Amino acid sequence: MLFSKKKGLSIDTLIGEDTAIDGNIVFSGGLRLDGRVRGNIHAVAGKPSMLVISEKGMVEGEITVGHLILNGTVKGPVHAGDLLELQPHARVLGEVHYAALEMHQGALVEGRLVPLGQAEIKALPNLMVAESVERPESAVAEVPFGETVDAESGSPAEKAA
Repeated sequence: MLFSKKKGLSIDTLIGEDTAIDGNIVFSGGLRLDGRVRGNIHAVAGKPSMLVISEKGMVEGEITVGHLILNGTVKGPVHAGDLLELQPHARVLGEVHYAALEMHQGALVEGRLVPLGQAEIKALPNLMVAESVERPESAVAEVPFGETVDAESGSPAEKAA
């Protein structure tokens, strides 16, 4: 069985390379897409799901699934509730919402990457403090490349012979 060791899921359904579907698909379990779908693909909420889109596969519509392994093309928004794997030939033209992301070299996303559970991006606490502290120009020293600065005095440290 394909992918049977990952969360106990296996591929139950195959949409072949020469198949084109115009319409929405709702599924549970595992689905592999080698063909083309013009419509939305949604996994049944509350059930484990995995969608594998091969290099030959293409979707024009929204995808909502637990685990998505993508090596083909998606034109539309993607929602991966558990894990999104973008393999080397993956192309996403749309917004991507994910819980966890694995992106291989060569994969392309033309849209926003939005991690689930983070409605708004917050600045790191140390960046907010640094922005609020104003330093006079005289407090900034230039140090030539390769030299170190003494942390206590703030002046260039002498090189050990």
